Amino acid sequence: MSKGRILVVEDEAIVALDIQTRLSRLGFEVAGHAATGAEALRLAASVRPDLVLMDVLLSGPKDGIDTAGELILRHNLPVIYLTAMSDAATLDRAKQTGPAGYLAKPFEDHELSLAIEMALVKFEADTRLKQNERLLATTLGGLTEAVLSTDKDGVVTYMNVAASRLLGIAVKHGVGQNWAGLFSILHEASREPVEGLEELCSADDDGHALCDDMLLTTLEGAEVPVAVSVSALLGPGKEGAPGVLQGRVLVLRDVALRKRAEAGLRASMAELRATFHQTVRALASMAEKRDPYTAGHQQRVAKLARAIGRVLGLTDDEQEGLEMSGTLHDVGKVYVPAEILSKPARLSHMEMAIMKSHPEVGFEILREVNFPWPVARTVLEHHERLDGSGYPAGLRDGEISREARILAVADVVEAMSSHRPYRAALGMPVALDEIRSGRATLYDPEAVDACLELLQGGAFHFEDDEPGAVKAADARGEDLA
Repeated sequence: MSKGRILVVEDEAIVALDIQTRLSRLGFEVAGHAATGAEALRLAASVRPDLVLMDVLLSGPKDGIDTAGELILRHNLPVIYLTAMSDAATLDRAKQTGPAGYLAKPFEDHELSLAIEMALVKFEADTRLKQNERLLATTLGGLTEAVLSTDKDGVVTYMNVAASRLLGIAVKHGVGQNWAGLFSILHEASREPVEGLEELCSADDDGHALCDDMLLTTLEGAEVPVAVSVSALLGPGKEGAPGVLQGRVLVLRDVALRKRAEAGLRASMAELRATFHQTVRALASMAEKRDPYTAGHQQRVAKLARAIGRVLGLTDDEQEGLEMSGTLHDVGKVYVPAEILSKPARLSHMEMAIMKSHPEVGFEILREVNFPWPVARTVLEHHERLDGSGYPAGLRDGEISREARILAVADVVEAMSSHRPYRAALGMPVALDEIRSGRATLYDPEAVDACLELLQGGAFHFEDDEPGAVKAADARGEDLA
């Protein structure tokens, strides 16, 4: 296989024949021979050699240096000069064409082979580098993000079109300037300025940092919210030492559109949440309209349940879900006839069975609603007890959801401390005695402790508490239905 196709440009026939013979012997393919510059230009266009061996002195209007310059310009070919001349003026002209090498006549075969092989390797590497540079420039130029690179002192060495557009500065005016003289970066919340790129935000082990909520101020005073990425350019360090800082790459992403979209989304979510809460209150009101004696019961239970959840360390979202469950926990009572709800005497076994169906009815009403919390399950289980004595399923201990355990405690306390059509309010002390005596047997111990902490410590109270409530026995035997 040929090591490369070589075009020989030499006006002395004997020397040209000698060079071609050597090339063949060394494993190279002779692509052609030209004696003049014009002939060399024509041959190069047709045979497309890998390299040109060019005699500096050629007959005709174009000498070797002029011809080499045109070959490099037109066809991007590597050229090695062959010359016996070494005067300063000739060498200076030759250097300006950027040749791939020089061979001084006379030369040995090994010199010829080495010069060509080195020139071809260097040319291939340079070609790949230029292609990569063009690809990188095209890629960076096509990005919508502003990209700037700086040296270790912060002087801008590159900026793409997006950076020019964002900063309102022509590329030629930005390159060569310190970045701090072209724009400033502030922390959006505090509006504190960033003094240096290394202080912009904390970097990882690779020297890369990314931070949002920054504000870019241009020379014209325009303020643009941006996300900023900074990467350190590190050169090779000594053995075992970190790389030496050579510069930084700064990427600025205009997030104004995203900020506006996020603000719009937050507003929509707030409206949706308000509508959601109104719908929940309407559902709760539907049940309470049929039972005027317990009007407000669900809201009071919801508030106490949320407060207990807060003491127990539930997240804000979990607390909100608990409050929703409390607001709707008796929605199933729409199925219970009004005469049973308002009956001022002990309920019969049949009436009690109907009353005890309200958790299941509530579950059936709510199960198809796509709540972001387990509202339907909590409503279904809020009358379950740890020892299995509750209803409707007689669940025990860990079978009952945490939300339902909390709601059960809040429901008991509110129900016992409020008036009912069949009895006067038993009062808060009696209600607290109930959950205290049932702690860990009927009611979740953590929920009980949190409730006692809130009500005994004065951190929570019902707005319509009646301190003069009468202690009375339950006329029905089912005070908490």
